[in-house]
Amino acid sequence: MIKYPQNLDLRRLVRFSPEDGTIWLAENRMLLLHATALAGLRKELINSVGPEHARRVFTRMGYASGARDAELTRTIRGGQDPLDAFAMGPQLHMLEGSVRTTPVKVEMDIPTGKFYGEFRWDNSWEAQAHVAEFGPQKDPVCWMLLGYASGYTSAFMGRFVLFKEIECAACGAGHCGIVGKPLEEWPDGAEHMAYYEADSIVSRLLELSTQVDVLRCSLEQKRESGAMIGASPAFRRAYELVEKAARTNVTVLLSGETGVGKERFARALHQTSARAAGPFVAVNCAALPHDLVESELFGAEKGAYTGAHATRIGKFERAEGGTLFLDEIGELPLAAQAKILRVLQEGEIERLGDDKTRKVNVRIVAATNVELPAAVKGGRFRADLYYRLNVYPIAIPPLRERVLDIAPLVAAMMEKYGALHDKRLAGITDKATKALNLYQWPGNVRELENLIERGIILAPQDGWIEIEHLFPSLDMGDPAESGIGEAGQLEQRRPAGHSLLCDAILGGGLSLDELETMLLAEAVERSAGNLAGAARMLGLTRPQFTYRLKRNQEANTAKE
Repeated sequence: MIKYPQNLDLRRLVRFSPEDGTIWLAENRMLLLHATALAGLRKELINSVGPEHARRVFTRMGYASGARDAELTRTIRGGQDPLDAFAMGPQLHMLEGSVRTTPVKVEMDIPTGKFYGEFRWDNSWEAQAHVAEFGPQKDPVCWMLLGYASGYTSAFMGRFVLFKEIECAACGAGHCGIVGKPLEEWPDGAEHMAYYEADSIVSRLLELSTQVDVLRCSLEQKRESGAMIGASPAFRRAYELVEKAARTNVTVLLSGETGVGKERFARALHQTSARAAGPFVAVNCAALPHDLVESELFGAEKGAYTGAHATRIGKFERAEGGTLFLDEIGELPLAAQAKILRVLQEGEIERLGDDKTRKVNVRIVAATNVELPAAVKGGRFRADLYYRLNVYPIAIPPLRERVLDIAPLVAAMMEKYGALHDKRLAGITDKATKALNLYQWPGNVRELENLIERGIILAPQDGWIEIEHLFPSLDMGDPAESGIGEAGQLEQRRPAGHSLLCDAILGGGLSLDELETMLLAEAVERSAGNLAGAARMLGLTRPQFTYRLKRNQEANTAKE
């Protein structure tokens, strides 16, 4: 029998976090389920859709799990001997409580794609569960375990490797046994491949009625909101106001923090209104020089000021028949505010250097991230303009109040920036997802977009976006135990067990040097003398570990 390498590196990846109800395997969230509960699901599926479709479901579940563990293998044992690295899959399968796996024969050559593997399985949960519900079987029933073996090996080898169960405890054998080799080397490979391919099982399980189809269509139509993404209650409340405003010509005032997407809401309002065929003109009022504000907004006649060599039309005329979006309107000088008030009241403008008024048909959507009432009190914003703009206010919620929208936003951003940077990625890890959900987002959607783009750039090709790719400059400790600070920083929460550990150490009478010596020695013993492994155990580099070990040995020698 082939021997496995030690699995201390794997056991250290498992962390129970009862304070927040999570279990982690590295950056992947795990679940500790009753085997009987999973067996009950298996029984329900078999009785509902038959053994063939149930087998397909469990095989594909196992395949996805195996492929995910293969990604973890590249991170943990990527630089080790290929056989030792490959052994991580069977070892993880055992660590996860699925089955005891004993390698009988393994031959592989990754560059050429050659693979042959024989394994013995003992204590298969699937065989035990199936026999308990349905009695002894004629055909092997370890579908999910087979899917795992095929998924892990295929992802590890970079080609599809099919495992078949040649003996099964559910059929009366003393144990289960599997053999795996590339798909094309199996004469009946095409038959088994059907269990790994997506098919129409969903449509066979649920024949959608006409009413459901109509409802789906209506929901899709509601979602056509100018690239707007969101389903959280806070988002829906704001967008429902946009939908109602779109059916009118009312002036809209959008308020919200920097980066919440005020321009996106303005565009959605324009695109869902009767003015959609007209132009949408966006102006950042804060970026306009004060001496050029009026000419930019209202236009200027030739010779109106030094450098005006030709007549130019302003933003209001450019937006004729459409929508003019005035972002950061609170930054406009008072003189420009007075002219905008006239447009709102009379529907006409006057170019700089001209004495003729021109009618304009423009809907104004204004936006601000400052408190306009406070600006009115401070004399920085006209009260009459504020009251005129505030006819239809819409407060856009910050991203921290739209946690349910983070996942669909991330998916859309990954698709966008993956194509932009020619990057294929497997996805985003569970811990990274958790960190995104806990983060306070002072920069809102704009900050999320920047983080996702950075994560895509830093993540390896065909790999996963991990938490350090998103927050490379933050010292987060263990992300599974991290909370979020008021300023949007990830902060360390002290688990309750830390106090008990400190009490035990301080009550033991050990000095700090003695405690360090004890930890170094224990790490060396647990890693069987492997200093690199001992260093990893303590979160140190090997040079750091060697330095501390040598320093302690010299100190102990001096004491003697």
